[in-house]
Amino acid sequence: MSSHAVLVTVTRAQGSTPREAGASMLVTASGIDGTIGGGRLEYDAIDTARRMLKTGGSRAERSVPLGPEIGQCCGGRVDLFFERADLSALTRKREVAAAERAKDEPHVVLFGAGHTGRALAYALAPLPLNVTLVDPRTETLEGLPGSIRPVAAAMPETMVAGAPAGTGFVVMTHDHALDFLIAAEALGRRDARYVGMIGSATKRARFSTYLKEIGRGADINRLTLPLGGAQLRDKRPEVIAAMTAAELCACLLSDQQKTLPVRLADAVS
Repeated sequence: MSSHAVLVTVTRAQGSTPREAGASMLVTASGIDGTIGGGRLEYDAIDTARRMLKTGGSRAERSVPLGPEIGQCCGGRVDLFFERADLSALTRKREVAAAERAKDEPHVVLFGAGHTGRALAYALAPLPLNVTLVDPRTETLEGLPGSIRPVAAAMPETMVAGAPAGTGFVVMTHDHALDFLIAAEALGRRDARYVGMIGSATKRARFSTYLKEIGRGADINRLTLPLGGAQLRDKRPEVIAAMTAAELCACLLSDQQKTLPVRLADAVS
């Protein structure tokens, strides 16, 4: 790739748009990294960026209506900011801005790094979520994607109390008694956005009895079991992971509002 590039950032997205404010892509003379939504919007942005690379322009702004004139029917409007600079500097600014955004992303704590737990960790890794995978068995936490935070905890249930408000908890350990203990702790967090546990209708009934025994029978109504819904009866770890990832996104990302820099260039002085 060339030593210079143009960083294209969506600074404002009004109405129906293919990407949100803060989405960006790096454009060089021979390639791109990232996307601002595809289609004619992106095609024209790439063309603008490459003309900047040829002419030496440093910055530009465009306000693009997503209507018939560019062959798109979203109906919204997108403001774009173009910045030309050294590729390594732009990459660094992009990474810093992404790290700042990540601080506001919802948290998910997965308990259990068995086949399904690891499959779910991989499914969640590229998504805008802060994911922690907890297991007392250190060896099960090896080789995870870099975005997943591994925690080897001898008493996994103690990880519930320290999770941020609005966290989603997913319980799928190697031990049913431990599952019950962790799930009860998670349901005790009235600010939890999601509490799910792997298992069957029989397991749900047994857990309901357990909650009644400890005086918290009503909490069963807040538990998602089976994970990912009951429409698809497929027990393969990767399928359960895909369904659960979709369920978590629907729950945790549905009303998320991100506050982003007006210009990605401002993220680094």
